[in-house]
Amino acid sequence: MKEPYAPLIINNKEYRSRLLVGTGKYKDLVETRDAIEASGADIVTVAIRRTNIGQNKDEPNILEVISPDKYTILPNTAGCYTAEDAVRTLRLARELLNGHSLVKLEVLGDPDTLYPNVGETIKAAEMLVKEGFDVMAYTSDDPIAAKELEMIGCSAVMPLASLIGSGMGIINPWNLGIIIENANVPIIVDAGVGTASDAAIAMELGCAGVLTNTAIAKAKNPVLMAMAMREAVHAGYMAQSAGRMEKQIYTASPSSPELGNIASNN
Repeated sequence: MKEPYAPLIINNKEYRSRLLVGTGKYKDLVETRDAIEASGADIVTVAIRRTNIGQNKDEPNILEVISPDKYTILPNTAGCYTAEDAVRTLRLARELLNGHSLVKLEVLGDPDTLYPNVGETIKAAEMLVKEGFDVMAYTSDDPIAAKELEMIGCSAVMPLASLIGSGMGIINPWNLGIIIENANVPIIVDAGVGTASDAAIAMELGCAGVLTNTAIAKAKNPVLMAMAMREAVHAGYMAQSAGRMEKQIYTASPSSPELGNIASNN
């Protein structure tokens, strides 16, 4: 039987994998390369303010181990705290990547929690969309903010599961459910995933994909965790597509039929 595993579609482009991965926090570029390969991801995000993709000629270039010929590079604005900084950063990324328009917008509001500044995110999204960028916007799990980013013209909305790098998993599935139910663009959980089961839960909720970095990079075995995340996203998508059984509160239901067996005929 053919598996009903549809590709992720962003801006009419198909991606085989629904797992998106980052490039930060690995011990070296070799580990970065090996983990990303093991993840099976097609889209790889790179922090322009923290990672060299050619702007620093005398430093190792991350693109030497994650070739744009193999992966879709998703430049992001990690470390930006204003709309102006974020827009400036992504203009630089577009120049370095030969006109590449798909970007991840991330405007932070607090250096301790790295919680998104939704107001500045919306402001930056408006500017970037007008300039022809295809914006995937990181935001809070506020359904109103998520819908506003969609209405601006963002290509995907990326609500947090929990705080960046916390590994706390999905702390508010109800808000995510509201966002997913009302969305007409892909909803991709971003931030807070800690292990494979978190990724599976996100997909079972109906997310179009999962983006994770720290959960893989800071695992004791990053390559093995990357493989686990790949399988979890696949399994979660399949489970959501299959449709789970209804929960029977305070009611037990035997797995085997009570009628038509040998004992019932006596």
